[in-house]
Amino acid sequence: MNAPAAAQGSAPAPRWRVVLAGFLLALMGGMSYAWGVLVLPLMDRFGWSKAEAALPFTVFLVVFALAMVPAGRLQDRLGPRTVATAGALLYFVAYAGAALIGNVQSVWWLVANYGVLGGIACGLTYACIAPSARKWFPDKPALAVSTAVMGFGLAALVLAPLKSEYLIVVHGIEGTFVVIGAATLLVDLLAARLLRNPPEGWSPPGAQPASAAAASALDLLPSQMARTMRFWIIWLAFAAVISGGLVAIGLIPAYGRAIGLDSAQAALAISVFAAFNGFGRPLGGLLADRHGVLPVMLATYAVQAVVLLGFALYAQTLAALLIAAALLGWGFAVTLGLFPVLTSSCFGVRHLGANYGLVFTAFGAGALVPLWASWLHDRSGSYGPAFVAAGGLAVLGLVLCIALRSVLRRAAWSVRPALR
Repeated sequence: MNAPAAAQGSAPAPRWRVVLAGFLLALMGGMSYAWGVLVLPLMDRFGWSKAEAALPFTVFLVVFALAMVPAGRLQDRLGPRTVATAGALLYFVAYAGAALIGNVQSVWWLVANYGVLGGIACGLTYACIAPSARKWFPDKPALAVSTAVMGFGLAALVLAPLKSEYLIVVHGIEGTFVVIGAATLLVDLLAARLLRNPPEGWSPPGAQPASAAAASALDLLPSQMARTMRFWIIWLAFAAVISGGLVAIGLIPAYGRAIGLDSAQAALAISVFAAFNGFGRPLGGLLADRHGVLPVMLATYAVQAVVLLGFALYAQTLAALLIAAALLGWGFAVTLGLFPVLTSSCFGVRHLGANYGLVFTAFGAGALVPLWASWLHDRSGSYGPAFVAAGGLAVLGLVLCIALRSVLRRAAWSVRPALR
């Protein structure tokens, strides 16, 4: 049965406002994600090792990924505004606690506050972005979702230099936590006020609403989704392909110095990665809406595999390193921008918060790969094995996406947004 006429066309607020809200939530989440600039100041101030200074962020990544599961369930049940508001408040608590590090001077204090509380807060806010944007844009799902999450990618480009060149220099470590905590609270509370779900059965002007029967056939509960083969293919593919981007973020600066570049040139490569990661997301969404999610993924991951497998052979100059960083940043953009859309195409929109939360736990698994890549470098004394291993995972992700396309083509229900 089609949606009631009253539910079609009009909306209580401009729907792009919801995309803006998602962008702001992602931007502030990315601010907490830009931890690397704090590593050296923490080592110098407290005499910590590099592993100790990086530990709060490692815990943050794992907790963030795991928190997406309950956060997604809460978002589906309570609505995005309530959950995003809770995340904003918890972010402030996390940063306020982290700001006391000068008094406590224990890495475990930062692990508890920044890592655990901050990771939960990031999960609460991030879980509200893709479901809200996707529900408002059945006609442009990939563009809307990828634009909403663009803030996460841009934060490393815009906000990391702000941290390193101004906040830490002027306000110190503790003051930096205070300033970021206050800014995150204010921006996230504003963004939460802009979030809302569309009325039941709403569709944009000129769009043909899906039938209730088709929608109910597609919408799966998380417990139902987890029993399907396509879920596990998606989960493994996500974990495999995200690993290459995370390895690049972790190793490119040190690799740049190893081939004779100065620190500014090596940092430029990460800036290029961040630019393509951020600005590439809406472009990836636009291409996916036009050509299909899986075709864009297949082309992207084929390139990513080639770049990673041959990285140590051809990335011997600044120009080659920048090109490689750009292509890997594009792969990161496609992965984080389109996997929420792929999840909604395969399992429906009604439970997208919880369902994508389960898919996103693959990010936590991928976050462990850079530690493995660093171990390979330490054992071999070369960056080649680490990048080849990441390239092998990219090949695995590509193969899994090909297998998923085959599985979906045999499905009885329509998944055209993914396959078109």
